[in-house]
Amino acid sequence: MLATVGCGSQAAKVNPMQTPAANVQVSPIPIPTPGVALPPAHVFVIVMENRSYSEALAGGYTAKLAHRYAYATNYHGVTHPSLPNYLAMTSGSTWGITDDGFHALPAGGLGAQLTDAGVSWRAYMEGMNNGCFHSGYPYALKHNPFAYYGSSCPANVVPFTDFAHDMTQPDIPRFVWITPGLCNDGHDCSTAVADAYLSHTVPQILATTAWQQDGVLFITWDEGEDAANSVLTLVIQPNQKPRTSDVAYNHYSLLAAIENRLGVGHLGKAAGASPMPDLVG
Repeated sequence: MLATVGCGSQAAKVNPMQTPAANVQVSPIPIPTPGVALPPAHVFVIVMENRSYSEALAGGYTAKLAHRYAYATNYHGVTHPSLPNYLAMTSGSTWGITDDGFHALPAGGLGAQLTDAGVSWRAYMEGMNNGCFHSGYPYALKHNPFAYYGSSCPANVVPFTDFAHDMTQPDIPRFVWITPGLCNDGHDCSTAVADAYLSHTVPQILATTAWQQDGVLFITWDEGEDAANSVLTLVIQPNQKPRTSDVAYNHYSLLAAIENRLGVGHLGKAAGASPMPDLVG
């Protein structure tokens, strides 16, 4: 799964039978100048819903982002329906789940991994107004994978109404996850509605110092609507030249890329997945 992301000279060998030792000049080893500490890496993720690769690119703003930054042309969801894809993105496993119901899973997953590593994180859930387990439409528990691990609602999972304010603060979490509601993510509403949501949300991320100082924003879709389960995945970084990749990637690749960027180990099948190096760098 995204990582966070002295020199000296060697004297030439001298034959003492040819050159007196007193005449051998050894350059002093320079003391390196302390470097400027790089800002900690920040990773942002937005997960949209139920569009194949070509359908997602039909959104005008989405297409603009793709052609301005980088995107994967051969990326696929790992299964159907939604929930196991969200679990794959956040734990490296579908846990054998083949439906969207609630399943009590062992404590763990990406959130717990980051907490244990001292990496700050926050997951923003649109429509969540009464906790992870008792909020109504447009919130969907099946799109909040963090609530499944340990059957609990971490304090890091907050309503999306906190997002705009948090993006103006100096202490933006190093990992930010966004789950739009069932309309804005494209599940219940049109591609145009989902595209408009991105056009409003993405600029708020790109305006942050956290993103501008070597941050990365991933936008992906949970599953495709075609036989190949193809989805569009965007990789948006500052000072990035436009590029595409036709390497086969999936949600385990995304998790590996996130974990690499944040400097933590790989969970589950992310350990055997490519972290999209040609897109993320």
